[in-house]
Amino acid sequence: MRLGRMAPHMAAGDVSESSTVRCPDCRKESVHRVPCLSLSEQFKSLLFVSPFRCQACGHRFPAFRLGRHYPPVSERRTHERIPVRLSLAFSGGRIKGEGVLINISLGGCLIETAALVKADDIFHLKLFVHEQEPAIEVAAMVRSVGAKWVGMKFLRSAREDRRLVAYLRSQGIE
Repeated sequence: MRLGRMAPHMAAGDVSESSTVRCPDCRKESVHRVPCLSLSEQFKSLLFVSPFRCQACGHRFPAFRLGRHYPPVSERRTHERIPVRLSLAFSGGRIKGEGVLINISLGGCLIETAALVKADDIFHLKLFVHEQEPAIEVAAMVRSVGAKWVGMKFLRSAREDRRLVAYLRSQGIE
């Protein structure tokens, strides 16, 4: 196998001297390796070219992975979640509740609550980030439910909410 044949795939994931995979669109290093979706991607992975998704811009691209550093393959999440501890309130349909925000990302969050909810319920969340400011309001869908926790996916990209993006950046998410 000649490396010259790999160059187009490697270029897509940044072939600079850096040992970290970068997004070819926004040049950020906040990328995750994602599962192969096609036979073509599975074949390329045998040649050390795997699919990645950028957390910052959402771009999916192939990149040469041998000798490079990247987070492990995630199952469903496309964004890294960071631990937090914030109060929140939510409402949807006939259900109103309160809870504690445990972690958050550009794509969703995990909350602790005693409220009884089920998968695919849609809620309006109010995240109390700062006491001096009004709550950040987002719409989210329940993706998973545990005994005392609920996993939510934001219905709109967090990138569209300036206050939420500003908060996530202050917490270290680009």
